[in-house]
Amino acid sequence: MSRPPVRFAVIGCGALASGTHLPNLQKSAKATLAVCCDAFPKALEQAQERFAPERVSGDWREVVAASDVDAICLATTEKLRLPVIEAAAAAGKPVYVEKPLARTLEEVYTIQKIVNESGIPLCVGHNRRSSPAMIDAHRIFRGHMDNPQPCPWRWDREGDARPALPEESAAAFNVRVNDDWHSWKAWVYDKEQAPEGPMLFEMTHFTDICNWFMAAEPVEAFAMETGMLVHAVMIRYADGSMATINMCANGTFGYPKELFEAMGRGAMVVIDHMLEVRTAGIAGAPTRTVYPIVNDRYPDVGKENGLLGYLAKQEAACREAAETGQTQLTVHGGPDKGHAHQLDRFIDEINGDGPAVCPVDDAVLATRVAFAAIQSAKQHRPVKLSEL
Repeated sequence: MSRPPVRFAVIGCGALASGTHLPNLQKSAKATLAVCCDAFPKALEQAQERFAPERVSGDWREVVAASDVDAICLATTEKLRLPVIEAAAAAGKPVYVEKPLARTLEEVYTIQKIVNESGIPLCVGHNRRSSPAMIDAHRIFRGHMDNPQPCPWRWDREGDARPALPEESAAAFNVRVNDDWHSWKAWVYDKEQAPEGPMLFEMTHFTDICNWFMAAEPVEAFAMETGMLVHAVMIRYADGSMATINMCANGTFGYPKELFEAMGRGAMVVIDHMLEVRTAGIAGAPTRTVYPIVNDRYPDVGKENGLLGYLAKQEAACREAAETGQTQLTVHGGPDKGHAHQLDRFIDEINGDGPAVCPVDDAVLATRVAFAAIQSAKQHRPVKLSEL
């Protein structure tokens, strides 16, 4: 049975919305772009010209209350998240909100209370949960961890004489993030808008992924940082699992940005930049799966896709960028990070056709881990989440 499209209003039509949410809503068969809303007339003019919403507005309060709006896509700065979500909850309207959920834990907890008491569907933009590569890797890894099958070639040196260890069913997860700070927008350096820097606005992506893969309660974080550019975080979970995040902004776009490695119960699942998933030690799992590049500027280069295909395409991009001076070409295309899928899956959630995608409680937990890491880096000691 087909359902009518969900009528979305996008509040905040800046670079993030224009680059992802607005084109994705425009293309989605499950959505109608009803309203674009922004406080800046120029942003509204550009949104209207590029994405042809049914109407535009400069008043978010009017938009939230409007009868021609079913749901909100909230892509403003964190300052405006709480009041918009509060108004949407009062109106009974679902909200897709960008991460991080808020700038402070107090605001995060207030949003959590409002959402849970109202019962509105809310999805936080931890979009990597909806990347096709991540979905496949998570299914394979959790399937193995929850129901491990003996690996016939595993070297079991001591056999029955091997002692049982309490942590033998625990998992480990490594995250490496290679970024280049020369590409950052000016607001990143504004302490009023981003008081905690990348340890909050970027880290929550990765604390959320760690929590999702580990499927256990995070209890403690330990972090070190060198200013804004290099962060190392360790997360301990109640079941003995561990996650590490090495987030560095002193790298290069000439190489893939993200590498994820999940280990446990004699097996491994690797997600290389959401372009390639490799496995070992898991019966029936494909050894290697590759995923296409989206917005591919160089379709005739690196046709094999996956990591090697991406590297060939990136070499072509870097060469063209150097020759033309258009350095933004180095981010010409890349993996499917799940932005469009996340919105579509959230629409299914709204319609009762699918599970919660990234509910508020999960986002709050990821944010709490990030704040534990922020406090740990400042105080040079491990910080338990219970301290928050």
